[in-house]
Amino acid sequence: MRENYTEIESLYALRQVLSHNETLRHYAFQSVNFEKSGFPMEKYRFEDCLFMGCTIPPRMFYAMDEACIVLPRVKMPYKVFPNKLYDAQSLYLHYKPGYHETYYTCYDTIVYDRYMAMGKATSDIKETLCRLLHDHSISNAIEQLVSEYDEKDIVAVMGGHAVKRTDTQYHQIVDISKRLTEAGKLMISGGGPGAMEAVHLGAWMAGRSDAEVEDALSILAPTPTFREKGWLTTAWQVMDKYPRDPQFHSLGIPTWFYGHEPATPFASQIAKFFDNSLREDCIISLPKGGIIFTPGSAGTIQEIFQDAAQNHYKTLGSASPMVFLGKQYYTEDVPIYSLLRDLQDRGRYQNLLLSITDETDDVIRYLMDFHRPFHQWSGQSYEY
Repeated sequence: MRENYTEIESLYALRQVLSHNETLRHYAFQSVNFEKSGFPMEKYRFEDCLFMGCTIPPRMFYAMDEACIVLPRVKMPYKVFPNKLYDAQSLYLHYKPGYHETYYTCYDTIVYDRYMAMGKATSDIKETLCRLLHDHSISNAIEQLVSEYDEKDIVAVMGGHAVKRTDTQYHQIVDISKRLTEAGKLMISGGGPGAMEAVHLGAWMAGRSDAEVEDALSILAPTPTFREKGWLTTAWQVMDKYPRDPQFHSLGIPTWFYGHEPATPFASQIAKFFDNSLREDCIISLPKGGIIFTPGSAGTIQEIFQDAAQNHYKTLGSASPMVFLGKQYYTEDVPIYSLLRDLQDRGRYQNLLLSITDETDDVIRYLMDFHRPFHQWSGQSYEY
């Protein structure tokens, strides 16, 4: 079996490696400036190493064997080789809360404007290559984050972007996410506004009292949708008043494909992609601890069937819970739960771990039971 590459993504890590080795084999260097290492690079030997977006002094090239790959720095409005996931500060770089006009000059908007100007499906070969390299780096950073969790401790919530901060549904998702985060889960969403934002607000407020959560919701209430000018400002007010406990994390996975919807700043880690299909695959494949489907529109419906197919075929080795939150919605308004249950009863779908409820406690219980040691699943449907 081929050994993994050891990833070096900072000047500190580079210096640690150089101080202990003169021959470096199977290292992947990302966005590292070798000129600032302080070490005489002519004394080193590099074998089968990757250099992605690094600053490399000319003499170093003579120290690389033929198996090394060098992907040079590329000047673009975005980081072609991001060596970590985004967060609110990096994605909204140059945005100043309270000054709405600064939103149009922040990093996220500049990248989106470039994306739209070049075209979502551009034929420009340089642009498509740089987007692919960027998304590869983001995928790699996601792998590093989720490797810190048991795979069944990763849970996602799907739902609509139009859910208002003042809606009962928004508040329920905040509560569910907060409680699951406190129980050790890494909560994932599509990283946008509405139901997606509620996921990350809940994770952000993990460890705090109910009164503090209610206060945070009251701060957000005057700007119920992302179309309000103060939508980001009130989010920053909550984050400043209630700093996140560093032991709790959440992962938002938005895309510039839907860049007109701003990414929620409440996600502690933000994996923003150019390629929406890659992004959708991450949202569905990562949460092996289950997915909670709240009422949503076409995007949520697509994700339900994508998850159902993945569970039916056990594409990732096993099936995971599909929790439908909203009995009337998923049995009458948009009767997808009823359809899936019927198809499973008739053998057209297999391995679906279905449940449906209106209650927060049922959601928590079902997902926590899934992770209990030696818990045996029958594959039956659960209706609370």
